[in-house]
Amino acid sequence: MKRQNQSVITEFILIGFSNLEGLQIFLFFIFLLVYLTTLMANTTIMTVICLHQALHTPMYFFLFVLSCSETCYTLVIVPKRLTNLLFTSPTISFSGCATQLYFFVGLACTNCFLIAVMGYDRYVAICNPLNYTLIVNRATCLQLVLASSFCGFLISVVVNILVFSVPFCASNRINHFFCDIFPVIKLGCTDTSLKEMVIFSLSILVLLVPFVFIFISYIFIVSTILKISSVEGQCKAFTTCASHLTVVIVHYGCASFIYLRPTSLYSSDKDHLVAVTYTVITPLLNPLVYTLRNKEVKMALRKVLSRHSFSKTV
Repeated sequence: MKRQNQSVITEFILIGFSNLEGLQIFLFFIFLLVYLTTLMANTTIMTVICLHQALHTPMYFFLFVLSCSETCYTLVIVPKRLTNLLFTSPTISFSGCATQLYFFVGLACTNCFLIAVMGYDRYVAICNPLNYTLIVNRATCLQLVLASSFCGFLISVVVNILVFSVPFCASNRINHFFCDIFPVIKLGCTDTSLKEMVIFSLSILVLLVPFVFIFISYIFIVSTILKISSVEGQCKAFTTCASHLTVVIVHYGCASFIYLRPTSLYSSDKDHLVAVTYTVITPLLNPLVYTLRNKEVKMALRKVLSRHSFSKTV
């Protein structure tokens, strides 16, 4: 029996923006502006939480970790994308692609679990406020964050093995602007349906299970809030949840659209637009939502800025 001719692929060509040649410089500056704004916003959130004693609570500890994770998440995707926009034939090495996919999936999964943990924090704070400090203590917070990171990167290891154990013997042109799961695995020259089914099952675990958990938590949260006698108390309770709900809808909505469906329904144009949303817009949305809709964070930010400006004048 003759062995099929296979060429060893050492690099991939990312063709996600190849049909937008006239707009690549414009996109470069737009993505650069959003990227720098994202870094500044997340760094500001983390700095304010560190410096302001009143924000040293479980809720803001989880927000600090989420902002840190989102910062790393953008570092994995955006700098390489900005570089590729300046070249007519953007490439990424095989090892670079595997590394990018590993950290992208690991951080994305970690963020999903962290958002679910933040939902649990809101549930305990509103439904069981008397025991809040006992249930969500420092040790519990640290354990939940470590468990989220461990599970996220463990899933990423499995996904990387499934994707890069596929023999690539045909094209090395990835129809995307970064190394995402399905655009890469579609380049395999063997039947990948079983591996895709496993990845789909992991997607359900990462996306649907936490989302259902959050949904059930909010049923209890809303039920508890409606029992509060004062309208002011109800509004205050709803306000603490509004930011988290906004992040939940955007984060899980975009990710579910991409990963909770068969690869046969993959549509490059629509998926590229959604991918831009969850790799560029969502990391910027989180700090903005939590800053603009949160009085405590805004007050802490003003105090930190005023303290900094006062120290400069002195």
